[in-house]
Amino acid sequence: MRAKFLMGAAVGLVGLAGSAFADAPKPRAVIVHYADLANAMYDSSYLAAKEMQAAVDAFLAAPSAATQKKAQDAWKAARVYYQQTEAYRFGNKAVDAWEGNVNAWPLDEGLIDYVDRASYGESSDENPLYTANIVASKSVRVGKKTIDVSKITGKLLHELNSAGGVEANVASGWHAVEFLLWGQNLHKEGTVAGERPYTDYDLKNCTHDNCGRRAEFLKVATAQLVDDLKEMTESWAPKGEARGELLKKSDKQALAAIFTGLGSLSYGELAGERMKLGLMLHDTEEAHDCFSNNTQNAHYYDEIGIRDVYYGRFTKPDGAEVTGPSVADLVRAADPKIADEIDAKSNAALAALKALKDTADSGEILYDRMLAEGNAKGAKLIQDGVDALVAQAHAIERGVAALKLQVKVEGSQSLDNPSAVGKKKS
Repeated sequence: MRAKFLMGAAVGLVGLAGSAFADAPKPRAVIVHYADLANAMYDSSYLAAKEMQAAVDAFLAAPSAATQKKAQDAWKAARVYYQQTEAYRFGNKAVDAWEGNVNAWPLDEGLIDYVDRASYGESSDENPLYTANIVASKSVRVGKKTIDVSKITGKLLHELNSAGGVEANVASGWHAVEFLLWGQNLHKEGTVAGERPYTDYDLKNCTHDNCGRRAEFLKVATAQLVDDLKEMTESWAPKGEARGELLKKSDKQALAAIFTGLGSLSYGELAGERMKLGLMLHDTEEAHDCFSNNTQNAHYYDEIGIRDVYYGRFTKPDGAEVTGPSVADLVRAADPKIADEIDAKSNAALAALKALKDTADSGEILYDRMLAEGNAKGAKLIQDGVDALVAQAHAIERGVAALKLQVKVEGSQSLDNPSAVGKKKS
């Protein structure tokens, strides 16, 4: 459960064009560049997802271990660019409302396809659709309503998200595609990630039944993810909804929205919900990209995205640089010492998450093993990341105060009230 805390002082934004801020860019220029940056970042994510779609289509056309691996690698490559956009959440309603169809997590994978029932279980008191298995079904019952799932469409997948009011019912987005490519990660010794056989999609040598339906689900889910990313790219274009919502705000409100995204991702979401909670529960399923065991990269590129937005810069997949006036410029003009502190804390957060990434990427300690009870070195790597992200958030808080803004930032019980965090139900 998430709470919120206040950043900064409850007074108006004043004096940015005055003598104390003589070297600062105009706030409106910062805000417009933030919108331009969003358009570039979401467009990069969309283009990378299209490359993933091509790899998925090639895999489905000729299933093999090699084509499956190429599709998985393309998923990981596209994930890099999506993660960098996450600093636009929380402060922008258009993004937060849209995000549930794209990156909802965790998910009860039994909603989508077959599972290992020995480890997953047969049912859940919290989710009637826990083992609904859409791939093997023609209809599912949600409360008193029966939903026809005989034809899989993007609209249907969106409709099934949070079905019955259960957030773990996720049928579209990155993690649905991830599960369909990798299958469950049973976290067995000697395994790196999920081990779904490519023959789950081979119509001539089908394993686990329903290979045609499974292929249809993967194809539609991938195409819908591409469409959703295109929608958000357009939403930040010159006449887009998200850009329009931002630009109609006052300078004070718009800058607060920028810092809300930065602080919320650094503190409550990344440090709290995605890292500290899993460490407290020693729960491998709390790894954000658990099927692919790619969580270390998801965390690292979230931090890259925080820095991109704060410093007003972004590197596109083709290497082109997008730069412009930033909130970092405003903070430095207001209080150079606080700006130096944010720089130092941000560099420390990047270094901590890089250490975690390098350790997991090398295979020395995989991310899911870091969460295991008794893994002192892994736990320290995660905790160091949490501590650095919290310190970064508090430094950003001082930057908010220097600009005389008031911001509400998402919190997390794992950070704010750890005694209230109970063991996850099986």
